[in-house]
Amino acid sequence: MAVIHHTTLKPTKLDLLTAWLPSRPWYRGAAEPELAKAGGFRLDDPQGEVGIEFMVVTDASGPQPVAYLVPLAYRGAPLEGTEHALVGTMEHGVLGQRWAYDGCHDPVLVAQLVALIEGRAQAQDQNVSDTPAREVVVSPTGEGSFSSGFTATDDREGTALTTPQGQVLRLHRALQPAADGLVVLPQGATGHVAGSWEAPDGTRARGAFAVLHGGSRA
Repeated sequence: MAVIHHTTLKPTKLDLLTAWLPSRPWYRGAAEPELAKAGGFRLDDPQGEVGIEFMVVTDASGPQPVAYLVPLAYRGAPLEGTEHALVGTMEHGVLGQRWAYDGCHDPVLVAQLVALIEGRAQAQDQNVSDTPAREVVVSPTGEGSFSSGFTATDDREGTALTTPQGQVLRLHRALQPAADGLVVLPQGATGHVAGSWEAPDGTRARGAFAVLHGGSRA
């Protein structure tokens, strides 16, 4: 299990995201985001090398607050060939310099997200070591039903991870709260990851984080 270090980060994650989010095609706020941490979860890297976090932040800069899902991969050295996906670098009080990447372009994060949706991995609490994330719900496809070799494409709706076989795992970046907390999946969906976050008014919202199209349920 990954160990959560309660220490300093310079700059902070929110500082990095404030500069990075407006460059994304799915960002809907003003030029200067007003961010607050609102939820999320972690996944473990079996090799213990990469920190994997699915962070939810709320942005109050636009006419209406928007919650964004930001998968982040933290590494102790640059990841060759993914300069375009670098969110920024920061100094960790325990681990030293860390490179933070948009996790949809990091093969370790994508592999563990696939493991989660196949039922081979468990979502972990964002802030406490060795503790499951109880509010994360997965409808798994079953082991072996998901192909590898993803390409990641951003558009105004989010990020699509597409395999050569035509399977698509779509990550919702601007999250949509489900009515009455009931997540309704689109037709043709074969698996999903859903979770909750804190809205700016202090209430809890729930919605789909990622939806799989293609593959098969076990």
